[in-house]
Amino acid sequence: MQLTSQQSLPVSQAIAWQALNDVTMLQAAIPGCESLTLIGENEYEAALSVAIGPVKAKFKGKLKLSDLQPPESYRIAFEGQGGQAGHGKGTAQVRLEAVSANECLLHYEVQASVGGKIAQIGSRLIDMAAQKMANDFFASFNTLLQQRYAVAPAEPVPAAPARNPLQRLLDWLRKRLFG
Repeated sequence: MQLTSQQSLPVSQAIAWQALNDVTMLQAAIPGCESLTLIGENEYEAALSVAIGPVKAKFKGKLKLSDLQPPESYRIAFEGQGGQAGHGKGTAQVRLEAVSANECLLHYEVQASVGGKIAQIGSRLIDMAAQKMANDFFASFNTLLQQRYAVAPAEPVPAAPARNPLQRLLDWLRKRLFG
């Protein structure tokens, strides 16, 4: 699975960098995060409750930050085990780009793989769940930034129109039947 996007953050690049390295803030923003604990230099242990379609599991895993270029970028390597539900691992490249004194863009590229029961669900459902988790994270993260740094709420960015479930099914059938 690959996930690439960018998000506008209502704070300076320096403040965004500080927030992205704040364990308390990240734990509050990550959907389903039960704990996020620093266990070494730039290394964390995490526990998350995740639901992807019919599969619900508690994952325990590790995150390691590398290639740190404050306040611009870093790489995250992650891996997690969810018992019978399966496992996942991957990397993410995170880059901050200053737009103005009070705004920056966060660019991210994630490459991940899953195995076990979760992998049997299907890539479309996994991709949709990953996108939803990313959207939920950034909605919470932006709210926390606004609260902590007393910035005015940003104008909502209209989401891309969601395809209804019937349209997704028809697209899937077309792809399977007609290549």
